[in-house]
Amino acid sequence: MLRALFSKPYSRLFIVGDNANWSVDDDARDLKEFARKLGIKARIVRRTPWNIPQAVHYTSQFSLIDESVYKFRHRISVDYYHGKPEQQESFRKCFETLQKNHEKLSRVRVSNKEMEGLIKSTGINPDKVMRIPIPVDTNVFTPATRESRRNMRVKLGIPDDAVVIGSFQKDGVGWGEGMEPKLIKGPDTFLKVIEKLKSQVPNLWVLLSGPARGFVKNGLEKIGVPYAHRYANNSNKIAEFFDAIDLYIITSREEGGPKACLQSMAKGVPLVTTEVGQCKDLVKSGENAMMVPVDDIKGLYEASLELLNNSGLSEKLVKEGKKTAEENNFESQLPLWKAFFKNLVTS
Repeated sequence: MLRALFSKPYSRLFIVGDNANWSVDDDARDLKEFARKLGIKARIVRRTPWNIPQAVHYTSQFSLIDESVYKFRHRISVDYYHGKPEQQESFRKCFETLQKNHEKLSRVRVSNKEMEGLIKSTGINPDKVMRIPIPVDTNVFTPATRESRRNMRVKLGIPDDAVVIGSFQKDGVGWGEGMEPKLIKGPDTFLKVIEKLKSQVPNLWVLLSGPARGFVKNGLEKIGVPYAHRYANNSNKIAEFFDAIDLYIITSREEGGPKACLQSMAKGVPLVTTEVGQCKDLVKSGENAMMVPVDDIKGLYEASLELLNNSGLSEKLVKEGKKTAEENNFESQLPLWKAFFKNLVTS
């Protein structure tokens, strides 16, 4: 902080996560790496630094609700991934606070076209809004081998002949057991799809990761589908979990990403998803993944069953999905981040 105090104004970047050791803090680490590659001095901090003229980036849009952040001499930028104001109170507060203070923001990063339009509707200068998809690290998320698949299933206690569906997210309210579902993430839809698949897929298993998964675990127990749940607090461990699965299903109603969209593509895992977030922008249904409307339980079930039974189609989607992942990996995004930091951090 002392170095920043005596440094040239706006020559340093401070990155503030949400200190939950989950997805948003991963974003902070990724942003620091982008800054390093671009020669920008960056540091992750737990809270807003002193009132010094430097750049501060918030990886959680909910940081905007605290209006004290606008009182400092910082150049402020923020990730604003999802959250239509009519959906819930916290989203409304975020949107209205941004609407009120948009002149004090230097940059807003969105991950998909839908949010780009929403943020621009606040009256913010459109030049301040940049769409940069949540990327995937293709050096970490690499396709599984037969050996890595077998070894991961042994570690997780999953039979080698099981058909395994993956779901790696936080879909419970709060940071406890998560018995109250976070419906925006679609855990209720996920359970309904799994229940339908159970009648058609012998030896069906589910692999869960992420915090607050109590609602889903309880639901799987009720319908009699075995599962393994392991918490991963870093992307390397999540990448390993993909080795154990045969299919990834996204059933969300609203998303900024999710990250699993590109992660599954990079790992060579067939993907079925609802039309949400950047999936809506990146997926060409029937070419690199299967995509159906939100809440289309029948469509999710039929697409999942088709991919599990049609190896030719799965192989086609996996091949094209890898190309999509490469087009949206860390290296491909460096020019976008260079443009993002222009006039935000000065050398």
